[in-house]
Amino acid sequence: MEKCKERIYLSFPEFQGAEIKHVMAAMEEGQIATHGRFITAFELGLSRKFEASHVVAINSGTSAIHLALHLLGVGPGDEVLCQSFTFIASTNPILYLGAQPLLVDSERETWNMCPDTLERTIQERLRMGKKPKAIVVVNLFGMPANWPRIRDISQRYQIPVIEDAAEAVGSRIGGQYAGTFGDLGIFSFNGNKIITTGSGGALLTDNRFLAKKASYLSTQAKLDFPHYEHSELGFNYKMNNISAGIGLAQLDSLEERIQKRRAIFRRYQQFLQELPGIHFLKEPAGFFSNRWLTTMVIDPLLAGFSSRELMISLQDQEIESRLLWKPMHLQPLYKNTPFFGTGVSSALFSQGICLPSSTGLTEEEMDRVLDVVFLLHKDIMKVSDKLS
Repeated sequence: MEKCKERIYLSFPEFQGAEIKHVMAAMEEGQIATHGRFITAFELGLSRKFEASHVVAINSGTSAIHLALHLLGVGPGDEVLCQSFTFIASTNPILYLGAQPLLVDSERETWNMCPDTLERTIQERLRMGKKPKAIVVVNLFGMPANWPRIRDISQRYQIPVIEDAAEAVGSRIGGQYAGTFGDLGIFSFNGNKIITTGSGGALLTDNRFLAKKASYLSTQAKLDFPHYEHSELGFNYKMNNISAGIGLAQLDSLEERIQKRRAIFRRYQQFLQELPGIHFLKEPAGFFSNRWLTTMVIDPLLAGFSSRELMISLQDQEIESRLLWKPMHLQPLYKNTPFFGTGVSSALFSQGICLPSSTGLTEEEMDRVLDVVFLLHKDIMKVSDKLS
């Protein structure tokens, strides 16, 4: 195959024009820091769109998780149950607070935290006289976790849950949006997400007290005095007005972006699902994924090639792809951290891959991706025919 020079990215940001208008307005008004009308408008827009009572715009999804854990009183010596199959930003804030992560494996149906393993782990810790302080559950690649069961477990054992919906903006179960299932929910608007503010995030909650406290803590816990007065530890976590202006413009096109990403997924699935050893994650009944990234699992014994071999072949054609998240219990940083599970997330990491899924991905670009897969499959079949 002749090597193409123009690179195809995994998830490239797309701007439609209003972003520049908002940025220029913020600059002309001199409101470029953590105060300004776009912050208020963006928070209100997110609140209305996702039917969350309160939204606080934050400077990153990681900051939002840290702030959420802090609001729940997590501190040194506490244990926090966290999904192992995720990006490290979900777990590191637990360490920031001096607490101990307990890593929980995934289920095959959603690739997210396994409710059965979660409940068994809670019961085990309770028998040891250790009640976990909080639960962090992630909606990976846009697919919501099994929230009906997880919420039931959370409420039954009275352990608050933080919903990491960084990758699932616009996803839902029934009529309820991701980010609103937990006691606290977080979004990420990083540059590769379905909508972006460059870097940024949000904290969502129906608890008025937690929202007010989050807003206060995110601006260095400054009290309402005529001078700078502080009585507790705060953080420099508030989103700036320029980022909020970009986010406000992006929010207007969210549904269109979701439909484009879902169409990309369907086209990949249409052409690849009949190949031996290739599988796509299905939506459970009532679930709606934004399909932020198209992911697939490759059984090398059936397909004749592995996810890593496909990634190398794509890279050779200037096409960016990515393996699925390496679970936290396999990361050197967390090698001594307790893990509870049967190895589902480990298997997904060893066999899974993310394909280019940018909102602006063209059919011609997608054909380049498909050609690499087909050629790799065809070459394997030729070798197999010769051996037989």
